[in-house]
Amino acid sequence: MHWQKLHQVLRYTAWISGIHAVGDVTGKTCLTPVAIAAGRKLTDRLFNSPVYSPVNYENIPTVVFAHPPIGTIGLSESEACLCYANNVTVYSGHFTPMRYALNEQGASTAMKLVCAGNDGTVVGIHLIGDAVDEMLQGFAVAVNMGATKADFDRTIAIHPSSAEELVTMKTAQAEPDAVNDADYSDWKQAS
Repeated sequence: MHWQKLHQVLRYTAWISGIHAVGDVTGKTCLTPVAIAAGRKLTDRLFNSPVYSPVNYENIPTVVFAHPPIGTIGLSESEACLCYANNVTVYSGHFTPMRYALNEQGASTAMKLVCAGNDGTVVGIHLIGDAVDEMLQGFAVAVNMGATKADFDRTIAIHPSSAEELVTMKTAQAEPDAVNDADYSDWKQAS
């Protein structure tokens, strides 16, 4: 057996036959849904299919249930620049959701869409504001499917909703004035 494949198979298997580990003890992402997914993959491998199909730990949506909630999936702007040799385009928006439009003390929402490569693949989405915890789940599916900015642009927006902002962003940030990820590292690390 090829060493790399053996290492992957042993990732959930102890040296003692019949002993397996999933979840937080493996040193991977410590989230309940991740542990559940790993457990399902392990049981599938043990009882249904000998084909190894590991959990994809690259694009796990993460939410901080604060007020307002914060959600993120994928690469930050700076991580994308490192991975894609600066072939990165960032779209961002900051607005007051319609439900607060007439209220002087209404909460605002900020969103960032990180796209990379010549095809504009969406490699990161970062949100803060009302209901971002709920809307991120659907957009996480799109990121994991390899959706592009063009795919987002072709999607008809649901109006009025905060989520429509992600499919209606048209102007990329100008490079000199681009928002620096360092300014937002506190909430990204918290997730």
